[in-house]
Amino acid sequence: MSKTFFKTYGFLCAMLLAIAAGCVTGALWSGATALEPLGTVFINLMFCLVVPLVFCSLASSVANMRSRRRAGKIMGVTLGVFIVTGLVAAVLMLLAMRAFPPVTAPWSAAESGTVDEQASVATLLVNFFTVSDFASLLSRRAMLPLIVFSLLFGFGVNLSGGAETLTAKALADLTRCLMKVVTLVTYYAPVAFFGFFASLVAAYGAQITAAYGRALLVYYPLCLLYAAVAFPLYARFGGGREGIRVMLRHILRPAVTALGTCSSVATIPTNMDAAEDSGVPHDVADLVLPLGATMHMDGSCFSCVLKAAFLFGVFGVPFMGLSTYIKVLLVAVFSSVAMSGIPGGGYIGEYIICTLFFPEQIAVAYPIAVTIGNLVDPPATMINAAGDYVVTFIVSRFTEGRDWLSRGN
Repeated sequence: MSKTFFKTYGFLCAMLLAIAAGCVTGALWSGATALEPLGTVFINLMFCLVVPLVFCSLASSVANMRSRRRAGKIMGVTLGVFIVTGLVAAVLMLLAMRAFPPVTAPWSAAESGTVDEQASVATLLVNFFTVSDFASLLSRRAMLPLIVFSLLFGFGVNLSGGAETLTAKALADLTRCLMKVVTLVTYYAPVAFFGFFASLVAAYGAQITAAYGRALLVYYPLCLLYAAVAFPLYARFGGGREGIRVMLRHILRPAVTALGTCSSVATIPTNMDAAEDSGVPHDVADLVLPLGATMHMDGSCFSCVLKAAFLFGVFGVPFMGLSTYIKVLLVAVFSSVAMSGIPGGGYIGEYIICTLFFPEQIAVAYPIAVTIGNLVDPPATMINAAGDYVVTFIVSRFTEGRDWLSRGN
């Protein structure tokens, strides 16, 4: 058990210990601001990797797809359900952030942030997903347009022969190589976060502890509330009168497995067993659950909105306005449905938040966002993985008919 726990949570524990040690160092030594370059090295290395990694991994994923016919119908319904449930989660967290902002006063030494003037929805969407020149794509400041281009390029390769083409094979090989580089860089993360938080506490003081505490006090109860309320409602909609009873009987296994492994992918076998015992059609479970492990992240929607609201508070920018809310919701849902399927997608999702809202303060904003992601990871994974099982009920309703569960039982 101890070996399993260390394997699952060892690196996370090392990160948290490094952060704690950095906080103590910063509190005891005012000169700890000199340690900031330790964190800057990590950030710059990730900056260099993010553009080629997003392009290769996303384009490779689409280029190598093989699904057809009924699988296409199931996938279409599945993606629609992922988007709707992700949007519900994002709106709930947005409301929670309006009622209980995690940062009540700007961090005193933080450089002030700014938000663009309100733009029309049409202009917002154009600028959100596209740029006017190819050269502009080759920058971390155009992350969402780069993702759109990567998807289109991947579909082009898929239509030209897919996995059998040299281009698809090259993209897959480049992705594997880049991920090895990411792994090497990540080994340095505890040292980087020690230096960054030592500098951060020395500069900003006790505001940090209070802000992170408020964030967790909102996030953890909201996850439990979402599981207790939204999951039964989804099961009732997808499975009819028996849906809630069947879901409650089987959902504990994937939920506990997700908490124990801190991995949606590792929960797939347990989810498969739970879906089979619940009477979910095999082809539905076989498509929905693997897709869900990489593309259905309601807990990540929660954390994305939390990170955005947190950073707005840190830099003293009012978290309000239709334009701001639309951007935050789009990023949250996009991070849930698209970015989670990318290796290292969590890091890239945090890049999007920082570059979209606070590009000039990214050296401070990015490590703050990554830290929040680490702190909320266990309950987020539980919501993500257990939610995959519940979604099979909804997809079954649309593909098999509303009485599918009663017919199977």
